[in-house]
Amino acid sequence: MNKEEKIKIVSSLSSSLAASKNIYLTDISGLDAEQTGILRRMCFEKNVSLSVVKNTLLKKAMDACDKDFTDFDKILKGNTALMVSDVANAPAKVIKKFIEKTKLDKPDFKAGHVEESVYFGSEQLEILASLKSKEELLSDLISLLKSPMVNLISSLSSSSNKLSGILKTLEENPVAIKANEKEKDEPVVTKDNASDKKEDVKENIIDENPKLDENKE
Repeated sequence: MNKEEKIKIVSSLSSSLAASKNIYLTDISGLDAEQTGILRRMCFEKNVSLSVVKNTLLKKAMDACDKDFTDFDKILKGNTALMVSDVANAPAKVIKKFIEKTKLDKPDFKAGHVEESVYFGSEQLEILASLKSKEELLSDLISLLKSPMVNLISSLSSSSNKLSGILKTLEENPVAIKANEKEKDEPVVTKDNASDKKEDVKENIIDENPKLDENKE
């Protein structure tokens, strides 16, 4: 590799680092051609860019980038493969899935510059995999906002159905309704009313008897 080619690679790497919000540095040493092919296909399916780079060229690209990669100098040793993605947790999920599928310990997560935060060591991989993308967070927010509205609409719909049922019953059974109204209008004879009527009869009898006595005289 001549000097001009190295300059082009450094320039390309520097541009990629500057434009990418989610950068993973991994170690994929020990993978054979078949295993590397499987890893590349898994990356392709999740829109993750995978490329093996030389540490010296990557160091120059980091130095030329506006982002602060100072803490990464200590891990630029041995094999280094860049995994770049627009989705914060995509590379971490690919790594986890590959390890579970192949039962290998590679790729080994070395460091990452993810959503303006820095992560070091394989123990951070689980945290990165659990990170939610902006799309996922937005989806969760929309679901939270929709939930009260759905409950309100459901309640209104239930009330509307009940009211519709009542109106439909009234419309289909006008005769029954009129009969009920008639029954309500008829006076109800109670025990007190019956007693009052008996008293009235007695009074009439008493009033009539004096007249009979007068005729006898």
